[in-house]
Amino acid sequence: MSPSPTLLCELAEYPNSFGPLGPKDERIETYRYTLCMGHGRTWNTVQRQRFPANEVDEVIEEVRSLLRARGRPSTQWEIGSLAEPRDLADLLLQRGIVRDKEPFAVGLVLRKEPPSPPPGVVGRRVETFEEYAAASEVQIEGFGATDEEAAERRDSLAERWRESPNIMHAAWHEGALVSAGICAPTPHGLLLYGGATLTKARGRGAYRGLLRARWDEAVARGTPALFTQAGSMSRAILERLGFERVGHVHILLDEFGKG
Repeated sequence: MSPSPTLLCELAEYPNSFGPLGPKDERIETYRYTLCMGHGRTWNTVQRQRFPANEVDEVIEEVRSLLRARGRPSTQWEIGSLAEPRDLADLLLQRGIVRDKEPFAVGLVLRKEPPSPPPGVVGRRVETFEEYAAASEVQIEGFGATDEEAAERRDSLAERWRESPNIMHAAWHEGALVSAGICAPTPHGLLLYGGATLTKARGRGAYRGLLRARWDEAVARGTPALFTQAGSMSRAILERLGFERVGHVHILLDEFGKG
């Protein structure tokens, strides 16, 4: 059965709220919001907000309290097109929470076969820890990770390789691993995270190879659909490859534990 329009939108806007949890992940679902916490103290996000405007200060403090108790000093707020209150982003900005370095994304879904990559590009699931580590380095460079974020990612690499329920795919251009991305299986399709291509390899079809590998994975699982949030780097190429917009997300950052 196809997901309802509302669920379709939420899968694309808030993939972290629907994917399987790893051993070090935590997800707190309340009637007002969903708080997702990943591997590493800086990986946190508040999603699926639904509460009255007069409760915004109470919710902010509740979220901060939950994170402080876990030694986590900051969180993103990802505010989708169906969030309540409708002016939540403005209300958070008025309280000193700021726009993140990538402040806006669109929710996209692909439900038809994408094009194949050009000659010289091969996309597939990574098969060894060495490939997994190389793919992670592509993501670190591609997203301009801070030193702290990069260190957390490298420190947890072996553990995530052994225990994560997510799947890493990569694309090789003329034998060199140049593009990588994670996906998470759900009954509705694959949720895509962190697709990135090395700067020096862009424009050669590597991202197309990565996408085709993920699509083939979804088809093999009997769930032919891909869902993702797309920022400024990937939005145009994904829409050219057949993704359709189903929503949007404003992304804010609350660094309450810094300073």
